[in-house]
Formats: sequence, C-alpha cells, structure tokens
Amino acid sequence: MNETSPAASAPDVPAECPGLRWGIFTFRVPFYHTRVEWPELAQGIFVAGATGLALVPVLTASFGLSFEEAVACVFIHSVLISSAPIVFGEPFAAGWITPALPLALHFVAPTDGSTVAYVTPAERFQVMTAASLNLAMITLLLGVTGLGRRFVDWVPPALKGGIILGAAIAALKRVFLDEAPPFFYHQPVASSLAVGICLLLTFSLPIQRSRSRYRWLAVVAGLGLLPGFLIAAVVGPFVDAPQLTEGAAATKEIVYNIEWGILVPPFAALYEKVSPFAIGWPSPQMFMATLPLALMGYVILFGDIVTGCEVLRIAEPSRPDETIRIDMARTHFSLAIRNALMALFAPFFPTQGSLWTGVHVVIVERWSQGRRAMQSIYSGITSYYVFGIPLLFLVRPVVTALQPLMGIALSLTLALTGFACAYVAMAIPTTRVERGVTLLTAMALVVFSPWVGMIIGLLATLALVGPRPDDELL
Repeated sequence: MNETSPAASAPDVPAECPGLRWGIFTFRVPFYHTRVEWPELAQGIFVAGATGLALVPVLTASFGLSFEEAVACVFIHSVLISSAPIVFGEPFAAGWITPALPLALHFVAPTDGSTVAYVTPAERFQVMTAASLNLAMITLLLGVTGLGRRFVDWVPPALKGGIILGAAIAALKRVFLDEAPPFFYHQPVASSLAVGICLLLTFSLPIQRSRSRYRWLAVVAGLGLLPGFLIAAVVGPFVDAPQLTEGAAATKEIVYNIEWGILVPPFAALYEKVSPFAIGWPSPQMFMATLPLALMGYVILFGDIVTGCEVLRIAEPSRPDETIRIDMARTHFSLAIRNALMALFAPFFPTQGSLWTGVHVVIVERWSQGRRAMQSIYSGITSYYVFGIPLLFLVRPVVTALQPLMGIALSLTLALTGFACAYVAMAIPTTRVERGVTLLTAMALVVFSPWVGMIIGLLATLALVGPRPDDELL
C-alpha cells in the first residue's frame, strides 16, 4: 500500500487528492487526506441518516427484525456505502439503486394480496442474499471483461424504459394502493406535506429558475429531503390520525416517545437472523428467480455511473487544481465487493449502488466553486457520509424521535422515486410503438414475476419494435 500524489511526478498536471493506494483502489484517511467540510457534514448527519432509516419500517414489518436490529442493519448499509469514496476511492456520492427498490420489495414481500412465495423472514433474507450476490457477480464479470457498456447498449430503449417505468409504477403502487388501507393513509397530512414540498424543491421548474436569484431558496432546495421531512415532523403531532379500525382510540398522526441514552446496535443478534452463515444459503431456485432483478438493477446502476461521470465532467473545468480519476474497472470491482459483503452480513438488495444523484449534484456544485469552498471532492463526499460512521444511529433520543417519522420517510423515498423514474422512463422511447411497449413491459413487471415480466417485455420489443441494427450497437 503506497501513498501517492500525481502532482509529485508531474508538476504541470493538476493534483489528485492523495491517498494510500492498494491495488487499483485508493484509501483516503479521514482528517488526514480529507478535511471536514462543515456544510456537507451538517447535511449528512441528518439527511443521510434519516434517509437510511426509511428502510426500518420495512425491516420490522416484513422481515421480522426488532427496531434495534433494523437500525443495526441500516448502520451496516451506511458504512458500506461510505466505503465507496473512503476505502475504494470512488469520486461519486454513493447510494441505493433506488429505482430497483420497489421492484425488489414487490417481489420479496408483496402487500397487495399477490401470492407470497417467501413467507418466513429467513426465506426473505435468503432471497435478498441471492439478489445481492447475483448483482455482485454481474458487476464483477462485466468489470473484468469491460462489457458493461455493451450490455447496457444492447438493451433496447423500449425494454430499458419499461424497466424504469415499472419501478415507478411499483413505487407509487406501494405507497398509494397496497395494503388495507394504503400505507400513505396512515399519516396522510404529514406524508402529503413531505412529498409535496420535496417535489416542489426538487423538480419544480419555476423554483429551479428562481434559485439563481434567491440564495436562501438555493440553500433550502440543496437540503434535499430534509425541509419537507422537518415540516411534516412539526405539523404531524397536531393532526388527528385516521381511524383505521372501528373503535380505535383517537390519536395524532405523529406521536413522539423519546428515549434517552446510547443505542448500541445488536450486531450479534442481527447476524443470527440475516446472515447466510447463520440462516442457511439461498437455494439454486432463489438465485435463478432473482437473476432478472439483478440484471435490471445493473441496467439502472450503469445509468447512474454515466450520470455521475457526466456531472463531474461538466464541473471539472471550474476546478483545474484537482484531477478526478474515473476508472470503470475500479467502480465495477468496488460495487461487487460492497454488494458481496452486504449479502453476507446485512442482505438487502439494492442498497449498494453507485450514485445518490441529488447529493452528488449538490456536492459537485459546491466543489466547482473553488478550493476555498471545498478542498477536494473527496472532502465533500466523506464529510457528507460523516467519515464512514453514521453517528446519528447511535444517539437513542434522535433515533427514537425519528421512529414515528420513518413511515413518512419511506413514503417520501418511494414517491420521489416513482416521479423521477416516470419522467426518465418516458424520455427513453422515441416512437409511439416504443412507448406502448414500454408501458406494456412496465405493467408486466409489476403484475408478474421478474422472469415473466422480462420475457414479455423482450418478446414485445422484438415483435413490435424489431431488433436493432448492428450499427446502433457500435
């Protein structure tokens, strides 16, 4: 392991942030190779923490974990995500493969009355292990061979759009239609406020045009999910909750029950409930059943990699003092390692992706303002991820205060995912027939199993759109 700095051997070349090289990776020691960037640290403690905790309701309701075990599981996910820039040297703000999340949840733990193939929590974690190991093998194989781009280019636009639109439908369906009553209506006012405010701050064109004129608006919009989340947290305790069952006692949408002390994550208990070393390895049938999920996840993941590279490419001319080394092989290998480790100790596909787009854009925007604003892109990213230690998860008063908000956080995450995936998917097909096939594929993925949905989408693409000419694949 050697410490390197490109500027040492090439004075005329902009310096790359130094670090300890191990193979093709670079480990950057927090506080030594990277400094504290306070705006990113302040945002990351709450935004990254609260967003990660959005999985806790799913882990407790559908996967049989206690609240503390679910927090421990999310803790491991966060540490692995943070390892992307710190341990592996990736210049991206990593995150979930978010569009694949609703498809995975619908497959493993449907809540709409669909036939449930995996009943016990152990079976569901085995399925998540299989999907994560499948994704790890795919990224490793395509990274070694360099065939990642050719694979994604091979996927026809109608099928690619169908995969992403299917994620949009599955996400919105889970929020607004599944369960009885739908999940969203447990906290309708608070959830509506959170979703509405975040949609405005993230996607509203009038607000986007106004951000350059009003700095305060740019600052608020740059906080991502936090403003809507905080407003919901303030309003919820004053709003009566719906009477979901006859004769139930009246209560508020949000009721805080804050506990004091330090939360010590029960990693040993979590290991006994989730690790394949403790509960058994997935069956061959599970690996086969989850292969389409992993393939769909890779298509989405590769698009995220391209997006992250493009955001950096646009900003690089503003920072001639720092070189950003992008290496597709390194990115694929690091993703394979992270997904394999996650599958062994905290399996939950697809929480180990390449990009958290909103956070990446916010960090790169401040990085582009110069060294005085941000020393290095790695300083900004590692600060946002609290230098690899999600401290928020250890503070019991904060975690218990967030506990009644976690359902809102999940609704918010899925609703924004649905909106974003919908407009991305609609932009991919270019003809009327392709748009029709995109919708058909999306509905097939939501209604049927991943294998059946993918086969229907592929057959519809070949029959109605036709194969792509060879020159389009070059």
